[in-house]
Amino acid sequence: MRTKTLLYTTIFVAVAFFVISNELYAQKRKSAPTGVDVSECYSCHDTIKDLRKMGKHVKVECTNCHSNLEKHLINPGSETRPNTNTSWEACGQCHKEQYKSSFEVAYHRPARDDKSQLTNRSPNPFWDKLMMGHGFTKEHALTRSHPWSLIDHLLVDRAYGGRFQPKKGWEYTSEKPHSKIWDILYDKFPDVKEHKAFLPQTAAGANPTCFQCKTQDQILDWAYMGDPGNGAKWSRMSKPNELAKSVKHSLNCYTCHDPHAARPRIVRDALIEALNKPAGDTLWHTDPKRTIFKVIDMGMRGYPRKIAILEKYDTKLQCGQCHMEYNCNPGTDTKTGQPVGFADRRTNHDPFKDSLGLYDHYVNQIHFLDWRHPLTGGLLWKAQHPDSEAYYNSKHAKANVSCNDCHSPKVRDKKTRKTYTSHFVVTPRFQLKETCLKCHSGWTEEQARYTIDSVKAYTKGRMRKAEFWISNLIDKIVEAKVANVDTVILKEAQNQHLKAHILWEFWTAENSDGFHNPGLARESLTGAIDEAQKGIAILNKAMGK
Repeated sequence: MRTKTLLYTTIFVAVAFFVISNELYAQKRKSAPTGVDVSECYSCHDTIKDLRKMGKHVKVECTNCHSNLEKHLINPGSETRPNTNTSWEACGQCHKEQYKSSFEVAYHRPARDDKSQLTNRSPNPFWDKLMMGHGFTKEHALTRSHPWSLIDHLLVDRAYGGRFQPKKGWEYTSEKPHSKIWDILYDKFPDVKEHKAFLPQTAAGANPTCFQCKTQDQILDWAYMGDPGNGAKWSRMSKPNELAKSVKHSLNCYTCHDPHAARPRIVRDALIEALNKPAGDTLWHTDPKRTIFKVIDMGMRGYPRKIAILEKYDTKLQCGQCHMEYNCNPGTDTKTGQPVGFADRRTNHDPFKDSLGLYDHYVNQIHFLDWRHPLTGGLLWKAQHPDSEAYYNSKHAKANVSCNDCHSPKVRDKKTRKTYTSHFVVTPRFQLKETCLKCHSGWTEEQARYTIDSVKAYTKGRMRKAEFWISNLIDKIVEAKVANVDTVILKEAQNQHLKAHILWEFWTAENSDGFHNPGLARESLTGAIDEAQKGIAILNKAMGK
């Protein structure tokens, strides 16, 4: 009897001690002024420990960016994961100047300025005719300041069919761009689950891969390459409108800056995949001065997530995460003729090659093209903002001028006199003293602006000529089909159309009108004219003309 009493007493004391200890532990967590003991985080997150040793953030508390850590430490598991602050303010609380400059607005460029309507881009009828059958004919707007990237993506007519609209109509353009997007926008058709066109002359062309350039709010719930079926909340096969409503911020700071290591990084999975191939032939692989990086698997949730830490800042890669050509669309396999859907990794693919290498890459290497032109019947390709690849081997790049030297230069705060990197990413035409004149010291601002405009004017002239000849080739293919020209010859002409189209359309998607690399722009666009004229000659010969 005495033995049982002693046993029960011992058990009771042990349980009471455990309960009281946990309660005291929890209270200590709540009252601790400096957050959690980082060594407890390191007991599971050894990768984070190694990253934090790399840079200045080693002394930054985990609680600066993560909350709900107390419950997570007491009961680790999927249901008690800490919250991660993905907002700009998480970084802005320390990096005040960079944060403030990020939200300056480029008022020289209006919202929703459609490229297809501009005389210096692709004026009608050429744009709609050359891109016929593709969603970009619905709206192809010029870029604006970074904070607007996600909002502009959700509003563009080609993406969500008019589902998302601004709460205050056109007054949204005067909203603070650092507002959360759902303070500005709303879902006009919340009860419709289908991703479709709701309004006339719109398209539902958006897909989950699009978001990898517009926001990284989903970074913890997106497996490497967006592969489906591995437990991640979002994948390439997710419904775009549902993913859209789960994100809040445009272009997060940690896209380029690792928050643990305080080092430059890449998070864009398609670029990591392209660069990490040992025998690759990307621009990076063929560069003898290429920046070395280390790929790290960050996945602790049952699926892989990869980042690449760079040995030094390299904006060709960091900016190239978004300012690159990549495929995010379904399409057609050029070998089999079969559809390629979102289960295929080719719907999240980055070649990282310039305009001269893309025909071979898409047709002969990965066998993929985007859509079929309704007039010619031939398969074509659609570019996505290939600024980094255009710039890569340019005169400026070879002189070690980086993207940030022209678009986000070092500036000095007038009040604090502190020098910092401006994160107001804008054309150098509007900050010439801080950019062009730093090297071209003998120029005036007027001369610098005149030179920029002259380079762009010449390139735009080549674009217009290429469009004229490609348009003529389209007409000639239609004429040849009516004349029942042999299908073998028609396919040869369609192939010439594809070659010309790639060499031209690369520069309509690229955002500098050729200024990033005038030499490559000329070679490419004159090549487009040549290829189109060859196609016309083939068909004229077949029709006895």
